[in-house]
Amino acid sequence: MNGKLLSSIEKAQIRPGEALTLTAVMAVLVIAVMAVVVYRLLKSSDGGVKLPGGWSFDWK
Repeated sequence: MNGKLLSSIEKAQIRPGEALTLTAVMAVLVIAVMAVVVYRLLKSSDGGVKLPGGWSFDWK
């Protein structure tokens, strides 16, 4: 891996917070979508969930 020394102008243009911001926005989006899915599943009159390992949840 060959590296290149950056000039002071190039160093000033680096924005390290962009990746952190994008990750935080994506995490909030995933949590919101999962919350809606779980809410809709639990509010249904007839539903059930089957998980790996033999776990099964049914309600009426």
